[in-house]
Amino acid sequence: MMRIQKWNSKLKHNNVFRSSNSRYFKNSTSSDVFGPPPTSPQRRVVVTGLGMVSPLGTGVKASWEALIEGKCGVRALTAEDLNMEGFENETLLGTLEQLPSQVVAAVPRGKNVGEFDEENWLHSKDKKYMARFISYALRASEEALRDAGWSPEDSEQKEKTGVAIGGGIGSISDILEAAKLISEQRVRRLSPFFIPRILINMAAGHVSIKYGFKGPNHAAATACATGAHSIGDAFRMIRFGDAEVMVAGGTESSTDALSIAGFCRARALSTKYNSSPQKASRPFDCNRDGFVIGEGAGIMVLEELEHAKQRRAKIYAEVRGYGMSGDAHHITQPQNDGHGAFLAMERALKQAGLFPDQVDYINAHATSTPLGDCVEAKAIKTLFTEHATSGNLALSSTKGATGHLLGAAGAVEAIFSVLALHHDIAPLTLNLEEPDPIFHDGFTPLKASRKMSIKSVLTNSFGFGGTNASLMFTSPL
Repeated sequence: MMRIQKWNSKLKHNNVFRSSNSRYFKNSTSSDVFGPPPTSPQRRVVVTGLGMVSPLGTGVKASWEALIEGKCGVRALTAEDLNMEGFENETLLGTLEQLPSQVVAAVPRGKNVGEFDEENWLHSKDKKYMARFISYALRASEEALRDAGWSPEDSEQKEKTGVAIGGGIGSISDILEAAKLISEQRVRRLSPFFIPRILINMAAGHVSIKYGFKGPNHAAATACATGAHSIGDAFRMIRFGDAEVMVAGGTESSTDALSIAGFCRARALSTKYNSSPQKASRPFDCNRDGFVIGEGAGIMVLEELEHAKQRRAKIYAEVRGYGMSGDAHHITQPQNDGHGAFLAMERALKQAGLFPDQVDYINAHATSTPLGDCVEAKAIKTLFTEHATSGNLALSSTKGATGHLLGAAGAVEAIFSVLALHHDIAPLTLNLEEPDPIFHDGFTPLKASRKMSIKSVLTNSFGFGGTNASLMFTSPL
């Protein structure tokens, strides 16, 4: 009792509830009855900055131009891609030979324009505690913040800026290397930075630390829906007053031996096009046989509308809707009728206050798998009905050009969707030679990029475990 009295006296003396937080809290008027929690209006959220690292190039401009021009970021898999540092050459080459899928969508690395300068983003001291997926997030975040013109200096602005960057897998190559040390009974050689290198939330952590952002620090991990969920969650954080600005997106670098082997064993990767890599990723095409594993990062700066207008920020689009659902069906396979995808899209539209026939372009999740692409097409056809078959709804999957970037896919494709709206260009679906029979009449994916009026876009992301996310963007006011 004496301790409690002393603590209460200390609180009263220091006036904790009113000191540094006097702008938020006032003295209580009643200690007996709690009223309802304070309500705040749901605020509007806009996109003010974009950043990207992709197999098509480093930087938004390089990636977007390559996409629209019909270029492909898929190439043949090499021993270097497997990230098996420390393994004997014989083991490395033997592993490469045993992998059924011999194609990859890797980020081009080097010092030329559009390439990822690894030495610039992974200094010798950084390599100790920073895996590649983290460096991709840092590079894309810097571009997005520079694009947004957002570099807060005072503490209050930093407190109102948060980070929501997720990843699907983290650094599997570090886990493989650690397992090797254990098998060789050299566990004492394990780096003290092993855990910080593999944790998915460390990408968000490093961005927050680098810029001093003290708002929400969040990292989703929802497989291939991660990037979309991260942007959607950040949208809600701003909408409900947790932040004024959010740096949001997804990052991934899992083009390593164990990840590729695992997806091969799950029969998820393409194996038919090892001799012609650029034809391997073919969403919605009859001859698709699996996805091409890729890497990269996509980052958006999201901002409360009035905050953006007050500082005269460039506004790309408004985040209008965010729909989520669960298939509740199977760990890797969606329902045949696509009901989970349908629900996510329907909920995004409902939140946006739009009707299906008001959507101009859909960036599909379609990864180039036989079942998944068809199921998504069914869901789109069910929801959009006559609008889908009228030919007025443009549809494509940009994974034909980028491969499947796993945890980064939803964010990269959200950026492509915003750019489609910004430039009035719907990007093509690469390698679409013979569309799946589900398509007919005007309902068919784009084989070539189309210049058209685009006022609203929808982008889908679905992941293992039956997790689904849809994001709705509209033209800025």
